Amino acid sequence: MRRRDFIAGLGGAAVAWPLVARAQQSNPVRHIGVLMSTAEADPEAQARIAAFQQGLQQLGWIVGRNVRIDTRWGGSSAENIRRHAVELVALTPDVILATGSVTVGPLLQTTRSVPIVFAYVPDPVGAGFVDSLARPGRNATGFTPFEYSLSGKWLQLLKEIAPGVTQAAIIRDPQISTGLGQFAAIQAVAPSVGVEVSAVNIRDADEIGRAVTAFARTSNGGLILTGSALAVLHGDLIITLAARHKLPVVYFERQFVTRGGLTSYGPNIVDQYRHAAGYVDRILKGEKPADLPVQASTKYELIINLKTARMLGLTVPPSLLARVDEVIE
Repeated sequence: MRRRDFIAGLGGAAVAWPLVARAQQSNPVRHIGVLMSTAEADPEAQARIAAFQQGLQQLGWIVGRNVRIDTRWGGSSAENIRRHAVELVALTPDVILATGSVTVGPLLQTTRSVPIVFAYVPDPVGAGFVDSLARPGRNATGFTPFEYSLSGKWLQLLKEIAPGVTQAAIIRDPQISTGLGQFAAIQAVAPSVGVEVSAVNIRDADEIGRAVTAFARTSNGGLILTGSALAVLHGDLIITLAARHKLPVVYFERQFVTRGGLTSYGPNIVDQYRHAAGYVDRILKGEKPADLPVQASTKYELIINLKTARMLGLTVPPSLLARVDEVIE
């Protein structure tokens, strides 16, 4: 190469490198924190994370290229969740994805500035996470799975799939607003379907076992498992108790039916995580959580496990089967 060409090449490189540097500075790698309430081995949680990352990818956010994700798993432990909330905030992410009320509360206690997008929070107003659904007004917004009126449909479903039920025990977490709200909605419907309802509080496995065993001694009984982190933690126990005592149970989420529960009616939670990716994208592009309304689910699923129904001696009415979104044999 001639000296003149070499010098010219250096001149071109001197012009090009600042342009590359400016391009890199104008498109920095963005940082997302994720706080999950469950254990990392939970297959449902993995499906939700996969849906979230797929949603991000469809919007142009590629892990390792223009976005970095730090994920923490709470394992349904309040202590772990609080610790991970502090860890994530200390990493100063651009936005945090939080799942369930049990993660949003500790995050908001830790920061009022880092944007938070939540999924699967049943009552964000009652919990004090947002000012209103239309105008969150703070640093958090996201997606709520259902209105309390949905809880009344669980009792109607229990009566439809097990017409002989005259008493229903409502398994709830009394320490959260949703536990109280869901029970109140079920109570409101109870007289119209001729079912007497009572509450079973979730605190620990021993209490659940004693309460369900005592309830099973009554006749014509059924159970409803309302939504909470503790319900997920003790889900397998409740499914086992229901099978042992031949109790029909309506669950709030599909995962319980795939594990042997009778039936569920509720939102498609995985779909919420895809939508959450859209809110994260908007925040990364400059919008504020305070201005993004909390959105409710629009897609609900009715799931029935026919094997469990047969074990309980139940015949699922054709009118109910006609409405089912998924049948598990």
